[in-house]
Amino acid sequence: MADLTRGSRVTGAERDQLATDLKKRYDGGASIRSLAESTGRSYGFIHRILSDSGTAMRNRGGRTAQGGTKSK
Repeated sequence: MADLTRGSRVTGAERDQLATDLKKRYDGGASIRSLAESTGRSYGFIHRILSDSGTAMRNRGGRTAQGGTKSK
């Protein structure tokens, strides 16, 4: 895995591999905040990597229950 020390540059094949790993974890349900904590990078860095890799971002607040009823 790439050197993820805060402030270090991650480019080329290392960035591609990191994006693939983060996308897999995010699609598996991990939050951007949890990914940031586990890698030692900022929320913005993780968000940028995911966005640049074409990851479909979840709405704010994370996953929601499907098929529920809305209260009026």
